[in-house]
Amino acid sequence: MKNIALIGSTGSIGRQVLNVVRAHPDMFSVCALVANSPSAEFLSQLSEFRPAYSALASTEPDRALHAAELEEADVVFNAAGGFAGLAYSLRAVRAGKELALANKETLVCGGDVVLGEALKSGSEILPVDSEHSAIWQCMNFDKKKRVRRLIITASGGAFRGYTPEMLKSVTPEQALAHPTWRMGKKITVDSATLMNKGYEVIEAHALYGVPYEKIVAVIQPQSVIHSMVEFEDGAILAQMSYPTMELPIQMALTYPERYACEQPMDFTKPFSLDFEPLPRKNFPMFDLALKCGEAGGTLPCALNAADEVAVHAFLNKILTYTDIFTVCEGVIASTRREEAESFEQLERTDKLARARAQDIISKIKKLR
Repeated sequence: MKNIALIGSTGSIGRQVLNVVRAHPDMFSVCALVANSPSAEFLSQLSEFRPAYSALASTEPDRALHAAELEEADVVFNAAGGFAGLAYSLRAVRAGKELALANKETLVCGGDVVLGEALKSGSEILPVDSEHSAIWQCMNFDKKKRVRRLIITASGGAFRGYTPEMLKSVTPEQALAHPTWRMGKKITVDSATLMNKGYEVIEAHALYGVPYEKIVAVIQPQSVIHSMVEFEDGAILAQMSYPTMELPIQMALTYPERYACEQPMDFTKPFSLDFEPLPRKNFPMFDLALKCGEAGGTLPCALNAADEVAVHAFLNKILTYTDIFTVCEGVIASTRREEAESFEQLERTDKLARARAQDIISKIKKLR
């Protein structure tokens, strides 16, 4: 029986983690549940799973953070959203816990700090993102295996095929209509701008130690091939499945063993697997993310903060879709890069970048 401390239990990923627990009650138990704020969903989860430990981050932040280092937890599953998730990851790896990682900001904002702490404690980071889980599986769970290239796939998001002119007038409702995945609002907008794919390149660089020039992203519209690994001899392995997060979630909890999960793919019916180049000139957020990732230090943290603020403003119809890039580019242009050395430093970077983003938004509003 594996005891799970689940951070972010009421979000999209958190709810799917609990679906996996329900499917395998003889294998998993929930020893801790953490949500951001009170809700009927959280009360229902507490009633069903009866964890020994529970907390709300909004009202008892210290207690919530402690859930990531509980002695009885065999694995900490970090499904928290945003920069706030970084603190949970640091607590978990410092405690030497297995960390099932679904929080992108952990490696985008604090990869150097988190990986350094994990190296000292012996903590293992288990990727949950479908793309990084796919790479991990293709590498036979050996994150240090030598490769020629990592090939990260993208659906293309809601605006695949749109021209720059068309993008000027798109709405939040359109951005949230993802063609193949059902996710939270923030990540869905990041998928539409391709910022999310830029983040995944940064994460892949951190997780697998592969240079940026050996990581490529391509469009795979059906979202069936979740990523590929090309080895030194030219052989390419791909991981395929229907677009669902429950498979990579379960993989992180059961590896290296595999158990029944999703409906098998039906190869008796015709279907196509298409590939297209990433339309980078139409989606400048991807290149901005790569620029910050390659520069490293505190710049990815500043970019993430600016993006969180700008996407929130877009969803609330304060900004247009193309304003998201304007805000993020402006913040990065005014941010001085520093080496990332501590959580406290990253927290200051995050706070400052958010304030700069709000200033830019205020200026945009005045011009309209």
